[in-house]
Amino acid sequence: MRLAFTGAVALLLTSTAVSAQTVTVSTYGIAQDGFKKHLYAPFEAACGCKVVVEVGNSGERVAKLDARKANPEVDVIALTDFDALDASNKGLTETLDPKKLTNYSKLYEFARDPLGGNKGVGYTYYSTSIAYRSDKVKIESWADLAKPELKGRVALPNITTSQGPLTLFMVDKAVGGKTPDLAAGIDFVAKMKGDVTTFYERGSQLPQLLQQEEIYAAVLGRFGWAGIKKLGMPIAWATPKEGQSGGMNVLQLVKGSKNADLAYKFIDFWLSTEVQTKLAQDLVDSPVNAEVKLDDAVAENLTYGSDTAKSLALIPPAQLLEQRKAWVDGWNAKIAR
Repeated sequence: MRLAFTGAVALLLTSTAVSAQTVTVSTYGIAQDGFKKHLYAPFEAACGCKVVVEVGNSGERVAKLDARKANPEVDVIALTDFDALDASNKGLTETLDPKKLTNYSKLYEFARDPLGGNKGVGYTYYSTSIAYRSDKVKIESWADLAKPELKGRVALPNITTSQGPLTLFMVDKAVGGKTPDLAAGIDFVAKMKGDVTTFYERGSQLPQLLQQEEIYAAVLGRFGWAGIKKLGMPIAWATPKEGQSGGMNVLQLVKGSKNADLAYKFIDFWLSTEVQTKLAQDLVDSPVNAEVKLDDAVAENLTYGSDTAKSLALIPPAQLLEQRKAWVDGWNAKIAR
């Protein structure tokens, strides 16, 4: 028996033409149990179709998309906003038609067309700040990462991670940087690199480092905050005077998709109030659907609400793409050497 849904979910067609189809989704490997429970399985039940999932990091999946562009196997791809813009610039994705998305008007304004030209639609976003031992140090600025109390007790993301450019962007802002190559921020990190415990590659390393008291502070995305809170230690989330940074993930329709109609339905389903609420309640993703209402206990673990979104210092995707090589070159020359 098919599941009953409300809103946009109820609009899914269950004709034999659709039920014979498969939608292939390229996405990140994180929280796949939650996505299967609240997204993939309900969509399959509602449309009588099959969802096939390919997982991996952004670079790997964009490279696969490029290699298969003559005969694409993926219909929908989930990427960071700047990787999505890169994929679009390479001609790997299609322009979206918002009229085919019944939930489009329910999204926060910043999520509707984050890349410009309807190249993609936001499905989640997050803030990036500093988690710190409040009994050991006080963090009021991004420049406080170099405080004496944190000498040999701080973890920063490597430049190759999604959090790396965001960290440099905010540190540069804190120390008065004026140039797009973030030279001031790179110099700041270079001066303190001997006091950094690790330039981490995976955020999953951070809870253990904090628990073992190898670090007292770390830069991370809000999506990792729930795991930090579970440690039951005096750890706070910083609200630096320069603000918090963050990022957005977007959904795109792959160019040449063989199941474009079903792909649109899948994207619309993902953006629905019902699905966004369930994913948020299980701490899988922060919602971009403005109709989602969360209680304080859940909201505390996520990036939630229009006021929070407006307060974030986000790097424009085009700027990140344009400057990324200069940032990596500067990092390698002064920090990684």
